[in-house]
Amino acid sequence: MSFQITVLKVLAGQPEGRASVADLTRYVKVLMTSGPDWIERTNRLAARAPQLDILAEGFVRRDENGWQITEAGRRFLAWLERRVSGVSFDQESSEAVPGSFKTERKAQRLRLVVDNTRPPTAVTRIGHGDLRSSSTV
Repeated sequence: MSFQITVLKVLAGQPEGRASVADLTRYVKVLMTSGPDWIERTNRLAARAPQLDILAEGFVRRDENGWQITEAGRRFLAWLERRVSGVSFDQESSEAVPGSFKTERKAQRLRLVVDNTRPPTAVTRIGHGDLRSSSTV
């Protein structure tokens, strides 16, 4: 989301990486309405991290004084911006967001979802670990 990238950029430019909610709202509003250049740039950045959640990832902390970018948030933003300028899209799309940025992430409960509505497909092992459907063998 380009909004979340904008929040990271605003906080990174503030003293101590911190802004009150009122200041953050004002700065984000100015940037988001500043024209198509900003929106296009943040959309390009956001496309490289489509599942971005700056709070869940631990990139931003909220408290009674406002919001503050974390060290992990600064590293992520630097990585994201470096990706835009130095690597082609084909090279970049094969790389995932490094796990080192997720060090401050809170534990999440995972859910396994099983779809039992489709009939099972017979699978045959071919050679060195290759798996193929019996319909293609």
